[in-house]
Amino acid sequence: METLVEVKNLRKYFESIRAVDGVSFRVNRGEVLGFLGPNGAGKTTTMRIITGFIDADAGSVTIGGDDIVHAPVAAKRRVGYLPEGAPLYGDMTPRGFLSFVAEIRDFRGREKDRRIGETVEKTNLGSVFDQPIETLSKGFKRRLGLAQAILHDPEVLILDEPTDGLDPNQKHEVRTLIQGMAVEKAIILSTHILEEVDSVCSRAIVIAEGRLVGDGAPAVLRTKSRWHNAVTLSVRTDDGEVIRSTLAKLPGVASVDLMAGSNGSTRVIAYSKEGESILNTINQMIRDRNWETEELYVEQGRLDDVFRAMTTGELGSLTHDHHHKWNP
Repeated sequence: METLVEVKNLRKYFESIRAVDGVSFRVNRGEVLGFLGPNGAGKTTTMRIITGFIDADAGSVTIGGDDIVHAPVAAKRRVGYLPEGAPLYGDMTPRGFLSFVAEIRDFRGREKDRRIGETVEKTNLGSVFDQPIETLSKGFKRRLGLAQAILHDPEVLILDEPTDGLDPNQKHEVRTLIQGMAVEKAIILSTHILEEVDSVCSRAIVIAEGRLVGDGAPAVLRTKSRWHNAVTLSVRTDDGEVIRSTLAKLPGVASVDLMAGSNGSTRVIAYSKEGESILNTINQMIRDRNWETEELYVEQGRLDDVFRAMTTGELGSLTHDHHHKWNP
């Protein structure tokens, strides 16, 4: 696959603080990369380096083969950037602002009008097109920021919290727009919303204290959760301890939590050893004991669990996806 963004061994210091510490990754055409990390992890700094807003102290960034330092104009032509708190001119209207952006991008006449029209339609800004920006809601301002990022149809999109401030319907619209654009582009988006990673991203990287600690498809990262292949079971019985202790003795079961039941039922969660499948074993036990079950399902794993473990050091680095990981 064609690599559109290549980041090699980026380092950035602010006095004694290591904001970015040896980060390396690639993004291919067709990928939507979720950029995850706690506040202060180095996400926004990395994005600013990739887009050429600030310089790295070491390392390199290439956009479609153009180095962001040595060929900045060529590299930046390929990029659309939605920064955190995108600056907008309050006394302008969206019409005036997008016209200004289009002219900066060297579009004139019919081509300028065509691009503005398509962008306004994609971002649903028509109802506020001639309203002063300072009077717009946070959601409309965010959509206007996204509009300026996609107006020139760039190959690479860098989106810092693209759905911040949007209501649920607007979030759905923006996510659908991102998915629709992803086929021909490489998209990097930072988000604190793990549901967004599941619904939009084909891959995610996790950064903590300036270092990359995880890289993989959401489904792969989820397998590192203690909830991966855990089985939740409700049985019609008052004797929860018998259910718990019986399941705990099964091969492949690491531990069993007894949860609050209701109306004469017992609810338990059985965690598997190293994520192996324990459903068939538990099903056999249910048949052997003639348990009357009310609920039985298998967890795929929880991204919030993996995120917390990786960013607090409870789980080791997961960057085994060598197809994507750059090795110096």
